[in-house]
Amino acid sequence: MLLSLLALLSAALLVRAAPPTCYSRVLSLSKEITESYKELQTSKAKDPCVETLPRLYLDIHNYCVLTKLRDFVAYPRCERVLEVSDLKEKARSLYTIMISYCRRDLAFLTDDCNALESPIQTSIESSEDIDR
Repeated sequence: MLLSLLALLSAALLVRAAPPTCYSRVLSLSKEITESYKELQTSKAKDPCVETLPRLYLDIHNYCVLTKLRDFVAYPRCERVLEVSDLKEKARSLYTIMISYCRRDLAFLTDDCNALESPIQTSIESSEDIDR
């Protein structure tokens, strides 16, 4: 009994220790970047230049996300704002991962660039906005 419990716990640890796939890494990093951008936009103590930043909604299934990331990283303003610099560095990392390491592992389902400008809110996002 004890041996089977130990084997079960070991198997559970091995499952959690498995390295993330390219897709899961790209997905989690894109969500992290999107959330950081939202927090930056809604911060009470934000720098005025933050309002001029390009919109940053990321959908890794949309081919236009590569252009969106490249444009955001190249945006010339707000270099003095630490949070923006950190966000640009994360965006640069995501872009590099997508075009280098995960290039063959990703499948783009659309190339609708307008969808990244005016994202459709899911019911979960809408309810979160209402709760705030």
